[in-house]
Amino acid sequence: MQLTRIAAVVTGAASGLGAATAEHLARQGTTVYGLDLEKAVAAAQAVPDGVTLVAADVTDETSVSEAVARAAGGPEPLRLAVNCAGIAPSARILSRKGPHDLGLFRAVLEVNLLGTFNVMRVVAERIAATEPDEHGQRGVIVNTTSIAAFEAQVGQIAYAASKAGVAGMTITAARDLAQYGIRVVTVAPGIVDTPMMAGFSDDVRAGLAASVTFPQRLAEPSEYARLVAMVAEHDYLNGETIRMDGALRMTAR
Repeated sequence: MQLTRIAAVVTGAASGLGAATAEHLARQGTTVYGLDLEKAVAAAQAVPDGVTLVAADVTDETSVSEAVARAAGGPEPLRLAVNCAGIAPSARILSRKGPHDLGLFRAVLEVNLLGTFNVMRVVAERIAATEPDEHGQRGVIVNTTSIAAFEAQVGQIAYAASKAGVAGMTITAARDLAQYGIRVVTVAPGIVDTPMMAGFSDDVRAGLAASVTFPQRLAEPSEYARLVAMVAEHDYLNGETIRMDGALRMTAR
């Protein structure tokens, strides 16, 4: 699939992986509609050419439907969606403070898993309404899980459950949407140098980098963005979860 003269929806686009992906796609000639929470959109600075930030909550049906309708209503056909929105609070099942807060667990599942599914289902309907290319392809949905879906650390029970759900949807979503010419691929990043990492000390960051097999550094958001573009352009990638982690296998701590 070509990235020029198409429209794309990218969630979590005001920062981190989403912002890097939106910018990279825009540079390839894609018209990008970047979805994020209203406060994040208001705080965003220096939005790249070709990117329009739209206030939307991925967990809200109406909010997402309106934002996707806007993306699908332009002159370019909506062909691509990238789900980057997510949260990652930490809490153990049981600690000195007592059992894991049920509301926190529910919130993580709602943003990371339900939010991904909500965007996927709404976008799929819009992409399915476009004209297919000569191979019958209409578009691609790229979801974001994490290596925590496979070997999470202590305190990541809610995050792991939500991301395992995203990974688990991949093959079923690809099969569900095959008749409409829509591919579904999931990316599982390792430790990426996003704003979420900014609060860690240099020593902690160095320790995290040293845990990566090779190259021993944190991944860059731009590397995730390039992988998304490659997935979109590689028509035979479908129903797969791709690890982007420098061969890192997370230990318990």
